[in-house]
Amino acid sequence: METVSHDGRTTAYRTASDDDPTVCYIHGAGGAHDVWTQQFRGDAPPAVALDLSGHGESDDISADAGTETLDAYADDVVAVCEATGASVLCGNSMGGAVALWIVLERAFEPDGLILADTGAKLSVDPDFLDTISADFEGAVDFLHRPDMLFHEPSDELVEPSRQALLETGQDVTLRDFETCDAYDVRDRVGTVSVPTLALCGEHDPLTPPAFHEFLADELPDCSLTIFDDAAHMPMLERPAAFNEAVRSFLD
Repeated sequence: METVSHDGRTTAYRTASDDDPTVCYIHGAGGAHDVWTQQFRGDAPPAVALDLSGHGESDDISADAGTETLDAYADDVVAVCEATGASVLCGNSMGGAVALWIVLERAFEPDGLILADTGAKLSVDPDFLDTISADFEGAVDFLHRPDMLFHEPSDELVEPSRQALLETGQDVTLRDFETCDAYDVRDRVGTVSVPTLALCGEHDPLTPPAFHEFLADELPDCSLTIFDDAAHMPMLERPAAFNEAVRSFLD
């Protein structure tokens, strides 16, 4: 892992090869950079993936959930892009919200935007937020039921995903989901002129295909790809198809 220092903290990131990275991958709530392990394969374009503040090996922040946290995460991503030269943002779930937030709120303008299983609004069930607070392991188990994070949650997929959430911990994961719940840029996405690709698993119940159809309709330059046999994490369930969609978009 490499690091970049900014805004009084250190953000950790990993590059996929010796080539200059093209795509900066941004993980979702409770995750870390290694959710993008399949995007470091030889069939994927040069990439960098980071740990947002408080995740993985990156320093944490003292920030309220919502806009304050989104701002901090956006600063993490911009710092890594400036350090590595990455010019395309790809975010999954909360990571997609961070990517859109950067385009809307920062001077940094990427060459392209890839929004994977995310949306312009990310409401979270209040009962699920209560479960994270009261029974964190139960909330983690709930996310790994069939057709939640994964369409068919095999041990190979579930164990590293579950462990990553537990390592991130209750406080940061709750902050992430509360930030998602506060996020809503539906009235602003029409101003995003960056070429965009929306990606979604057909069985995703958290950010369903309708969310991505909205993005494709509202963003001036946005195409849509829906993956069969995948839920909220197609980059892990359908990595070859995911990588091909990213490469085709870049081409």
